[in-house]
Amino acid sequence: MTLDELGNQKLLNDRYELVRPLGKGGMAEVFLGRDRTLERDVAIKILREDYSQDDEFRKRFHEEAKAAANLTHANIVTVHDFGWDQNKLFIVMEYVPGEDLNTIIKKRGRFDMDEGIALVVQACAGIGYAHRAGLVHCDVKPHNFLVTPDNRLKVTDFGIARVLSSINPDEEAEVVWGSPQYFSPEQAAGGAPSPSSDVYSLGIVMYLMFTGQLPFFAKSSREYSRQHIQAIPISPTELNPFISETLEKIILKVLSKEPSARYRTADQLGRVLLTFSRKAQEATEFVASQSPTANTPARRVPTSLPVQEQMEPGPVSAIEEIDWLAVGLGLIAAVVAGGLFPFWIWVYYVFNPPLG
Repeated sequence: MTLDELGNQKLLNDRYELVRPLGKGGMAEVFLGRDRTLERDVAIKILREDYSQDDEFRKRFHEEAKAAANLTHANIVTVHDFGWDQNKLFIVMEYVPGEDLNTIIKKRGRFDMDEGIALVVQACAGIGYAHRAGLVHCDVKPHNFLVTPDNRLKVTDFGIARVLSSINPDEEAEVVWGSPQYFSPEQAAGGAPSPSSDVYSLGIVMYLMFTGQLPFFAKSSREYSRQHIQAIPISPTELNPFISETLEKIILKVLSKEPSARYRTADQLGRVLLTFSRKAQEATEFVASQSPTANTPARRVPTSLPVQEQMEPGPVSAIEEIDWLAVGLGLIAAVVAGGLFPFWIWVYYVFNPPLG
């Protein structure tokens, strides 16, 4: 849909001006818009016209839009308004300058550990906040992560996948439980998504970010479903030897087939990643501090090593090798023993009196 094709639809509800297209999917098109009332740029998602004709669907979509509008978080795209005009449903959101994560991955390939984890932690913060509010995203994928030029990440499209499930039963494999490349085994099996399902999808995103490819490849939604339920992904370190052993274990835990074997919420995953990132940074700083001369450049710790192996000891002086605790305990024992010495002499003479 072009702006010329829209004709008099360039202004929605006499308030939102459509400026230019930003992106297009199978179910909706997104435009850069201008809110004439508040004089600010917005993003406007317009659903396909055939999706907008069902009264029951419009009601459910409105409920999801209201729920999403209640989410106020720095890492979530804010929903401003919801509307129906000229036979089309539309939702008005915060405009986030930048690109979606999927586009960034296509351009640059895989991420290094520090930059990648910084983005995933932000995604966990936003999704975790929604989990605490009782909302499951249902369609976690890099297309729904918007990244600004200064590397701030915002999650968009909360709940839309869930309401789109009712559009057409024949489209269930494509729509109901999100995108086939990223949905969880329980979603693939037709089960209801949970916070743990979002965590699994975050694991797929992490796998893609750090290896440069998805863990599963298929030509149909049915085959993707089978692989999510049954197949074991290639170890990330086989695709990228610079991934640390610890990070690999985190990714593979998140991709567990059983929800109970994963981290329960995005908040929990985010805390694990923050702890790992801090330990890796501390290890890097420790090794740099052990440089023998000021002119020697700091050596970066290879991220292919587990955190424990990154903590390489530096030279230790003879004084530092003294166990001062043991020395102190020895002195105390000597003092105590010296104080009891007269007592033991008296006991000896009581039982062994001198002769004569």
